[in-house]
Amino acid sequence: MASFLSAIEPYLPQHEGLLPKWLLFVSTVSVLNSVQAYLTLTYTARVYSEDPSLNGSNKKSDEPPHRASGHPTSTATPLSSRLFGTWTVIQSIVRMYAAYYISNPQIYQLAFLTYAVAFAHFVSEWFVFGTVKWGAPLAGPVIISTSSLVWMWLQWGYYVQ
Repeated sequence: MASFLSAIEPYLPQHEGLLPKWLLFVSTVSVLNSVQAYLTLTYTARVYSEDPSLNGSNKKSDEPPHRASGHPTSTATPLSSRLFGTWTVIQSIVRMYAAYYISNPQIYQLAFLTYAVAFAHFVSEWFVFGTVKWGAPLAGPVIISTSSLVWMWLQWGYYVQ
């Protein structure tokens, strides 16, 4: 394990503090999430698990044929899953740049805004559009975006001079 860590250490962000490493970690996980969004609809359908047009009913006869298997009330489609994957990988790229260039105010601000957009998206899908419900699939993105926003807000003066 020690040799693995020493082997990857030169590739990790060299700034002090944990925030750059957090940004890199979230970015890496998000890239993997993007890959799965292209390969399968299953996980995207878990997040977007509610169809507001069904108004609480579970009428399977009215379901379009593209519904995700195992998620009969999901509005997720293969196209929406791939779009979500594309959106996620773009945000991942910005966050990865921020991990390595965290003292650059413009890059820091862009990374901060990626979390603000993610937070706004998931909360609006929950409260406004009703396509998601509270649970583990939604809790992850909301907790990560919220905690990252607060952390970055509090650490602005430490990283950006």
